[in-house]
Amino acid sequence: MPSYVTGLKEAAMLSSERGLFISVDGPYGVGKTSTVHTLARLLSAEGHEVHTTAEPSEGPIGALARELTETVTGTALACLYAADRYHHLKEEILPNVDAGRVVITDRYIPFALVMQQLDGVDPDFIWRINAKATKPNLAVILDATPVVVGQRLTERGPHNRLQKLPSSSRIEWHHYRDVTRQLINAGWTVQQIDCSHTTVSQVARMVRDRLAEAESA
Repeated sequence: MPSYVTGLKEAAMLSSERGLFISVDGPYGVGKTSTVHTLARLLSAEGHEVHTTAEPSEGPIGALARELTETVTGTALACLYAADRYHHLKEEILPNVDAGRVVITDRYIPFALVMQQLDGVDPDFIWRINAKATKPNLAVILDATPVVVGQRLTERGPHNRLQKLPSSSRIEWHHYRDVTRQLINAGWTVQQIDCSHTTVSQVARMVRDRLAEAESA
């Protein structure tokens, strides 16, 4: 099975009364958004109450971040994204988790660690400004070969100015590999899935199976 799983929880994840927080990250074009919505439908069909969201958030700081991504750079943009993340947690993610829902976010701290490095920000600084953000119960990192990632970027076109940089898809891929190792070393529960030759439905089932493993542990 094309997946790498680490950091099994002792507690049963899907039986938690407080709910769960799942993040989905990976290079542009790897299928993050499709995976989030397919996983949400799968869990909902099994009786779980699911709330989907994304970063930048739909809140006022997130709207400002989206507006300024093309014109504000480096440390200033990194701080704006971090501010949106803390507001997103307080106003949307954690209240839904506390209400017993499974919250799935399309992009979270791993995205910041990768994209803001592409923007020239020191990764240690990115870690520091995100240090008080809540760890997800499961951080899903979608992966694919650099060739596949590059092809999808070419087919879809760049989403923002950072993806217009020369060799951005290959650099982004390398950064995600490094960030995944850093997250594991920092005590995050991570599931890395190679999406090079899998369908979105298969990926969603892999995540669901990962949750079921923890439930039965």
